[in-house]
Amino acid sequence: MNKYESVVIINPNVDEEGIKALVQKFETLINTDGKVEKAEELGKRRLAYEVKKNKEGYYVIFHFEANTSLISELERNYRITDEVIKFMTIKVDE
Repeated sequence: MNKYESVVIINPNVDEEGIKALVQKFETLINTDGKVEKAEELGKRRLAYEVKKNKEGYYVIFHFEANTSLISELERNYRITDEVIKFMTIKVDE
């Protein structure tokens, strides 16, 4: 299994319960074929440029180990989740 880091920017209009539900949903998905080491919630931050008419976003960073096949499924879920406005997943070299 490889180590990955995934940054997800969530729409700032989502309430706190909605954010917790999204984080839990993505952690559950990652744990199906990997292991979440930690999920950092960085809170609302100003974006460098507007993304989908938003000037702010709620940042969450997932640090996890997973098989390569999980990444495409995870990113597919990011794309179809309306609350996610931007995401990026990178492989971490040790």
